[in-house]
Amino acid sequence: MKPISKHFFLLLVLAVAGGLPGLRAQADTAEVFSLAKAVDYAMSNSNTIRNAQVDILDAEQNVKERLSTGLPQINGSLDFTHYLKVPVLPLPEAFAMGDPNAPTSIAFQLKNSFIGGLSARTMLFDGSFFVGLRAAKASGDYYNLQLENTQRTVRSQVTRAYFPVLLLKTNLGILDNNIANLEKLLGETRAQYDAGFVEQLDVDRLVLSLNNLRSQRDQVDQQAENALRALKFTINYPVDEALRVEDDLDRLETEIETTLLTADIPYLQRPELRLLNKTIELQGLNEELQRAAYLPTVYANLAGQYQYQGDNLKDGFWAPTVLIGLSANIPIYDFGGRSARVERAKLATQKVINQRDDVQRSIQLEVLNARATFKAANDRLAVLRENLALAQRIYDATQVKYREGVGSSIETVQAEQALYESQANYLNALYETLLAKEDLFLALGR
Repeated sequence: MKPISKHFFLLLVLAVAGGLPGLRAQADTAEVFSLAKAVDYAMSNSNTIRNAQVDILDAEQNVKERLSTGLPQINGSLDFTHYLKVPVLPLPEAFAMGDPNAPTSIAFQLKNSFIGGLSARTMLFDGSFFVGLRAAKASGDYYNLQLENTQRTVRSQVTRAYFPVLLLKTNLGILDNNIANLEKLLGETRAQYDAGFVEQLDVDRLVLSLNNLRSQRDQVDQQAENALRALKFTINYPVDEALRVEDDLDRLETEIETTLLTADIPYLQRPELRLLNKTIELQGLNEELQRAAYLPTVYANLAGQYQYQGDNLKDGFWAPTVLIGLSANIPIYDFGGRSARVERAKLATQKVINQRDDVQRSIQLEVLNARATFKAANDRLAVLRENLALAQRIYDATQVKYREGVGSSIETVQAEQALYESQANYLNALYETLLAKEDLFLALGR
C-alpha cells in the first residue's frame, strides 16, 4: 500500500530540514496548536522578530542621541596639583642691580593648586544636525518596515513547517482506518478458509497487504515525529514539552479570490520594495548631509572656574574666572574632498534605485509564476479529489462482491491498491496546493 508517495515524503523531508521533535500520541495535557495559534506563538517567541523589535528600540534611542547633540552640553571639572618641587624661572643678572644677595630665580606657582569649574557649550547653527535628526527619525520607519518583513517571513516558515505535521497526522488516521478494515477482511477470509470456501492464497495476499500497511504506518509515524520537531524549532517552542496539532484540513481553504489571479500586481504591498523606497529616502538625506559640510558651524561657550593656590591648604588665595564666547568653523577649501563625498552619495543612491528596479521586475516574475503554479495545483487537486471518491466507491463495491462470493481476491487487492494510491495522490496534491497558495500570498505581499 502507498498511503503517501515517495515524492511526497521527499518534499516533507526537505520541508522539515531533516528532522528536528514529536508527533506520536501524546498525553491529553499536550498543548494543542492550530495553524493560527502556531503563527501567533512564533510572533511572540521568535528570536528573529525579537531582534527586529530591538532594532526599532535602538532607532528610537538613536533619535534621542542625535537630538541631544544640538542641546546645551554642560560639564564640570576638578583639578588638584601638589608640587613636590615648585618650578622656577631664572632672573637676569640686571635684576639683582649689583646686590650679591638678590635671588637668581623666581617661582610663579605655589605648592598647591586646585581648580574647579563648570562649562557649557551649545550649538547655534550646524546644518548637519538637522539633516542627521531627520535621518535618525527616518531610520525608525525603516526598522518598522523591516519588522513587518520579518513577521511575514516567520509566518511563511511556520506555515511550511505546520502543513507536513498536519498532513502526516491525517495520513496516520487514514492508515489506521485502512489497517482496521483490512484486519476485519482478513478475519472474515480466514473464517471462509476454515469453512473451505477460499484458498490459502487469498489469506496470504491479505496478510502481505496488512504487513505492508503496518510497516508503512511505522515509517509515517517516525516522519511525523521529525516534522513536529521541525515545527517546535520553527516557533521556538520547548523541544522537550508535548505539543499536538489540531486543525481541520477542510477548513484550510485552498480556494482564493479570482481577483488575486487577475488583478494588477500590488507592488507596494511587498515590504521589500517599501524598504528600498525608504533606503532611497535615507540616501537622499545622506546627500543633504554631505552638502551641509559646505556650511559654517557656530557654537556658544560659557565657562566659570575658581582656582586656589597656596603653599598650604589654609592660607592661599582664590581666583575666580568667568568667560563667554563664540566659536565658528567656516569651510573654505579642501581640494575637492567635500565635492567627492557629495558625488559618492549620489552614486550610492543610484545603485539603490537600480536595485529597486530589479526587485520590482523579480516581484512581477514571482507573482506570474505563483499564479500559474497555484492554478495548476488547484486544478490537479480537484481531479484527484474526484479520483479518490471513485476509488473509494470501487473499493467498497469489490468488498461487498467478495463477501458475497461473487468477486475474486485479486479484484479486491487491486481495488485496495488503487484506493491507497488515490489517497496518497490526493494528500500530495493537497500539500502542493496549500504551499502554492502560501507562495502566491507571499508573492502578493499578503
